[in-house]
Amino acid sequence: MTRYLHPDGTTVHLAYCANVHPANELPEVLAQLERYAEPIRQHLGTDRLGLGLWLAREAATALVEDPAELARLRRELDARGLEVATLNGFPYTGFGDPVVKHRVYRPDWSEAERLDYTTDLARILIELLPDDVTRGSISTLPLGWRTRPLDEPGWYDAVARNVAALDDFLAALPRPVRVAFEPEPGCLVESTQEAVEHLGHLASEHVGLCLDACHLAVAHEDPHAALDSLTDAGISIVKLQASAALTATDPRSPETTAALADYAEPRFLHQTREQGGGGTDDLPEAHAELPGDAPWRIHFHVPLHEQLPAPLGTTSDVLSQTLDALFGGPRALTDHIEAETYTWPVMPGADRDLASSIAGELAWISRALTTLGLKEIR
Repeated sequence: MTRYLHPDGTTVHLAYCANVHPANELPEVLAQLERYAEPIRQHLGTDRLGLGLWLAREAATALVEDPAELARLRRELDARGLEVATLNGFPYTGFGDPVVKHRVYRPDWSEAERLDYTTDLARILIELLPDDVTRGSISTLPLGWRTRPLDEPGWYDAVARNVAALDDFLAALPRPVRVAFEPEPGCLVESTQEAVEHLGHLASEHVGLCLDACHLAVAHEDPHAALDSLTDAGISIVKLQASAALTATDPRSPETTAALADYAEPRFLHQTREQGGGGTDDLPEAHAELPGDAPWRIHFHVPLHEQLPAPLGTTSDVLSQTLDALFGGPRALTDHIEAETYTWPVMPGADRDLASSIAGELAWISRALTTLGLKEIR
């Protein structure tokens, strides 16, 4: 349950994103393969499982500086039936810390540290790619948080220099690796329109977009219209992050207010957008700052394969529409899919078995792909 064949002949790779596991150092990364990734594969009853690794700065440095450790990681992946075609390069470090919030956006693309980290990830990825995989992908933040360009003269120029250097680096690699900028609520690039405005002139053969279905839904965008705009602008979809947002149809009802309180947790930002306009950078401020006269969509990645108890819901329907827009036509518009529900550890309710929960999400995506006419490659 890793590779699927689209009718146009494209091999589509499915993985789950390992940023759900807190692991800054390399030994923690190796431990998660045994504790989580291999059990997920076993739950699915498949011989091969795609893994979207998240390698924090510390782990990436260890792998780049010690080729023997990188070779060891490749052996561990192979031995456990795991393959890596994509990396999540958005969080830099500390994604499992008690409080992440705005820190996840630093360093941004105006800073040399972001460029160096991303090129190190590309070096690592070409050593982890299976021999028969055409190309790899790395997702990254959408340039930076929206206030940086306003506060710092020369910010855009620094971004342009770093992305140009990235493009040159990727062009010289011995195997193809593409980097995908991922629009996110509150960032400089949040919507499709902003992607065209701020990323269109940066896009190339090696640089494109990571489409996160949760973020697309929070922006209240239509997936088919969004993809049409990106295609018209010549921006390729390097990777889809299969994800769903939290929804509240009647935000002001006492029942909804009480239910949402359970999701206002302290680790991550949960940007909230009201249909028709208006938004906040985090859920705790939403009731004070938004009218609540129309439905809310909240940047809280929720299970793909489960319904939430009323009065809350999910945007799994937007994800279904996104899959249809990407794969339901005559040609596949991307070849990498990554299930990214990184919020499992902060999800309200009873403790869950993480391996079986992630396996359930991957099975949901697999059914959606086969319904669209793709065939699993065994």
